[in-house]
Order: sequence, then C-alpha cells, then structure tokens
Amino acid sequence: MTDSTLMMEALDGRVKRREGRRDFFKAALGAAAVGGAFAFASAAEAQAVTDTDVLNFALNLEYLEANFYSYAVFGTPIAPSLVTGTGTQGLATGGRKVTFTDPVVRDYANEIAQDEIAHVAFLRSALTSAATAQPTIDVGIGPDGAFSNAARAAGLITGATSFFDPYASDEAFLLGAFIFEDVGVTAYKGAAPLITNKAYLEAAAGILAVEAYHASIVRTVLYAKGIATPSLRTSADAISNARDSLDGSTDLDQGISPVTTGTGLTSNIVPLDNNGIAFSRTTGQVLNIVYLNKAAVTMGGFFPAGVNGSIKTSANNA
Repeated sequence: MTDSTLMMEALDGRVKRREGRRDFFKAALGAAAVGGAFAFASAAEAQAVTDTDVLNFALNLEYLEANFYSYAVFGTPIAPSLVTGTGTQGLATGGRKVTFTDPVVRDYANEIAQDEIAHVAFLRSALTSAATAQPTIDVGIGPDGAFSNAARAAGLITGATSFFDPYASDEAFLLGAFIFEDVGVTAYKGAAPLITNKAYLEAAAGILAVEAYHASIVRTVLYAKGIATPSLRTSADAISNARDSLDGSTDLDQGISPVTTGTGLTSNIVPLDNNGIAFSRTTGQVLNIVYLNKAAVTMGGFFPAGVNGSIKTSANNA
C-alpha cells in the first residue's frame, strides 16, 4: 500500500468521524433550541438565552480567530462559503501573510489555522440555518486598528501614529495570537456550567480542549523565545495585564514570566487559580476584551460593528 493511499484512508476516516459527531450535535441542538434557557453569571448580563445563542456567540469568536490565522498563514481571509448567515454580514480586513523564518512557528501556525477554520465549519454545520453571518472584523495593522489599540493599551507601543503589526515577524505573530488564545479558553470554560444540553456541552468541551492546546503552544513558544529575548515575556505579561484591566476587578489572567513557588522558580505556561483550575469569563467579560472596552458597549475593537446574534453587549466594568 502506497503512502498516498494510507494518507487518503486516514483523511477519509477523520472526515467520517467528524461527520458523525456533527450529525449527533445537530440533533441535540434541535432540542436545545426550543428550551434550555439560562441566566448569565452576572446580574448586568442576566437574560434568557438558548444553547443555540451561546453557540452563535462562540461562532463569532471563531470567525475572529480563523481569519487572523488564515491571513497569517495563507494571506487571505476564510472562504466566502463560511461567512453567510443571519445578521449583518461583514468582511474581515487588514491582514496579510507572515513571512515565517522559524519553521516551528510556521508549522504551528499552519496547524492552528486549519483547526480554527474547521471550528467555523463545524459550528455553522451544527447550527444550519440558525448560524449567524460573519460580522465585520478588524485584523489590520493601522494605527487606529484593533491590534494597535490593544498593543497601545498594553504599553507595547506609544503615540497615536504608532502601530503594531502582528504579521511582521514570527515573534509579532505570537504576540498577536496571545491576545486571542487565552480569551478563547476562558470563554468556553465560562460557558460550560450554563449549557443545558449534554451533546452541546461535549462539543464545547472538545473545542475548549483544542483552544487550550493552542494557547499552550503560543505561551510555550513565547516563553522559550523569551530566554534569548526577555522582552517577549514582558510583552506577553503586559498584554495579560491589559486584558485583566478590561474584564473587571477579579484577576482572571496571567502572563508567562517565571513565578516563585514553594519549590523554587517555575514557568507559568498554564494560567490557573490556586486550585489548579483554568479561569472562566462570562460572555460580557469576553466582549470587554474583544471590544477593547471595559464599559457596557455593543461594538468596538476587533468587531467594529459588533458581533451577530443575541449576545452582543459587554459587561459594565467602568
């Protein structure tokens, strides 16, 4: 049997397994859409929503991640066939292909890009006609763009005319990715206790695990490169602090610099609480970060016109 035959059989098997999970998920969502309302974690956000609403909220975040990685790896946004749906459809603009010089970063980026695009396709297929369209997404590099404003808030750049380009180098790409990945993990973790349908919960847990793998890759590579270039660690720490300044008074974020424990100096690849458990964020707190605003707003930052769906307002942490 040739290598190409083995590869095709492996891919066919992976597709069949994915389709099986998708069909199961569709059936479960059909039931969840008519019931299963829950109250949000914070009183300010309290509203009755369905599991389908939460899934669409997740889809908005996946649109953002998928487009960033697609631009960085392929030089283009995600395919037009993956952006239609309910709500106002928008474009993802401003990105460009990264000229990777480190093969490790290049290969990781390629893998993550394909995973994030697969997440978009999976969620859209599960939601069928209820899937929200891709909203307007800013992944550009202009001085007034979301990446530059995030970097400015973190103190990585100063001045109104300066800009941060996450496509300029391997290291800049990693810092750009760091802005998103930890947020994705806390978003799925925060939604877990609110989900009523077990099949939906299983699928969300599966995506959460993948996002956690992605976050650990980005954090590990930044930590390793930070040995020779300490500014990478301090930059990641600054981004973490900037995120934490937006999502309320509680400490839900950690950088990557080494920390002192009872056993001595240790890395901080995995951000955890005192019980060794990953942090959670409410949907409102997640929107504070992607909107780059600690007030209760419905648009801004990486989503200039807001997200699509019923969950679109950030928490009031002003």
